Amino acid sequence: MSEKQISLFIDGVEISVKDGSTILEAAKVAGVQIPTLCHHDDLCVAGNCRVCVVEVEGRPRLEASCATPAQEGMHIKTSSPKVRQARTDIVALLLSEHNSTCTSCYRNQNCELQTLSSEFNIDTEKYMDICEYEAIDKSSVSIQRDLSKCIRCLRCVRTCAEIQSVNAFTAANKGHEMKITTFMDLPLNDVVCSTCGQCINRCPVGALTEQRYYHNIWDAIGDPKKHVVVNTAPATRVVIGEGFGYGVGQRVTGKMVSALRRLGFDSVLDTDFTADLTIIEEGNELLQRLKKALVDKEEVALPMFTSCSPGWVKYLEHMYPELIPNLSTCKSPQQMFGALTKTYYADKVGINPEDIVSVSIMPCTAKKFEANRPEMRSSGYQDIDFGLTSRELIKMIQQAGIDFNNLPDSEYDSFMGKSTGAAVIFGATGGVMEAALRTVYEVVTGREIPFKNLDITPVRGFDSIKEASLIFENCLPAFSFLEGVEAKVAIAHGLSNAKILMEQVKAGKSPYHFVEIMACPGGCLGGGGQPIPTNEEIRTKRMKAIYEEDANMPIRKSHENPEIKEIYEEFLKEPLGHKSHELLHTHYRGRNRY
Repeated sequence: MSEKQISLFIDGVEISVKDGSTILEAAKVAGVQIPTLCHHDDLCVAGNCRVCVVEVEGRPRLEASCATPAQEGMHIKTSSPKVRQARTDIVALLLSEHNSTCTSCYRNQNCELQTLSSEFNIDTEKYMDICEYEAIDKSSVSIQRDLSKCIRCLRCVRTCAEIQSVNAFTAANKGHEMKITTFMDLPLNDVVCSTCGQCINRCPVGALTEQRYYHNIWDAIGDPKKHVVVNTAPATRVVIGEGFGYGVGQRVTGKMVSALRRLGFDSVLDTDFTADLTIIEEGNELLQRLKKALVDKEEVALPMFTSCSPGWVKYLEHMYPELIPNLSTCKSPQQMFGALTKTYYADKVGINPEDIVSVSIMPCTAKKFEANRPEMRSSGYQDIDFGLTSRELIKMIQQAGIDFNNLPDSEYDSFMGKSTGAAVIFGATGGVMEAALRTVYEVVTGREIPFKNLDITPVRGFDSIKEASLIFENCLPAFSFLEGVEAKVAIAHGLSNAKILMEQVKAGKSPYHFVEIMACPGGCLGGGGQPIPTNEEIRTKRMKAIYEEDANMPIRKSHENPEIKEIYEEFLKEPLGHKSHELLHTHYRGRNRY
């Protein structure tokens, strides 16, 4: 059944759009870009900045195009003198309340207010500066908040409420006293915050940014006594190019590795190595839990939840502490890598762990929090010294004056640098589940999973919650207890979707055995440390690139990684063994809700 269409006129051009479209959406169909600030494709309509006003024939006042439905026969002017003057005044008023130190701002040249100010040529102080300067909130190790740059668009409030169900931010007071604040106006570190950074991704200005540590990395690289090791997450390789003019979704793995070497890192390694290791440990943990439940008839916390996403883990600690036993005890690939860097790697290369600086390049601001958790010191040191976002790496490459586009491709260092396609797909929602199923099914049955080219399509895509099931048949003798068992799995991305699954588990109504949660929309490819802007179209292109990388890998199953086999033979001995539990596993704790 076709959708009803309506006709209207945009700047004198007749167009047809779907009934129910806004004027803003209709203008896009007409090829007209209307400026916005409070609007974001991922969020509900706000209509409070008024930058997107247009003139509608027959109406006495200008209308916010993002919040006004398009109607049959409308005549709309998007750039009349009246509209342009209104937009100029609105932007000028916003600038009068805004800390306009643009040249030293982290968002300089990637700021929506700055862009509009340039487009409308607001080069004089049309209105008196009434900006209120406050101390920058640096209490969180992940997120920095500067209220002097806030334009009260409410994007952060809507992001935290709609996408994440955390509500760390709210709007307080009215009129000119209105401000974006936290519970009891407390510092960000003292309120319930998953540190996911989704608010940063949707902030149009520099009011919210990640805490930046690249200056510490420069100091470490410049210290001849330090051996600086870097590992890069799966989702970084499909976004770094965006900072250098590449189209969204272009894979630049080889150039990124070359850039890291040019920056001066002593060893360039791949977090995908420990993503493969995570699958071995997590897969065996799941099988162990199922055996205890089915054979030993023990009370076991099922479904088991993945624990790779630190924003998700912190959310669970705050909101569902009673379900912490359901979390896999596996550390994330970042933290496994850190623990091994200062033990296995240090011994292999003959370097004192005290002299090693371990750096991770992540798509995530929550990784900064995770690196500083007290649980993450099993090597005897802080396992990961510094977690940098993809944006910070782009900034470092720019600071070094490296011509990224003309770099040759190069490979990761061979030691702790070899990985599989299963590890690459960790970067997309459903990827951890797919990687786990590829290995677990083969371990249990001795056969490849019965999906064409190993592509488990039911767990892919951006549906809010995805489900899949797999029946184990003709199991190997060691796993005969699984014969005929229908393993049911679920995947959620975004904490609002995670909340739905958690309520099911809490009520005792969950049918699943294994659940993957990623805190960010789309998974790591939409992480809070990825290049800005973000929307579903961008995330879709990044996801496509991740699966292309997987398809082109020579090895696509974690248990076939030769370096993984080697580390068990030489160091870890066996999955879930003593050394693995000591270095690769941990336990989490409940946190206050307020």
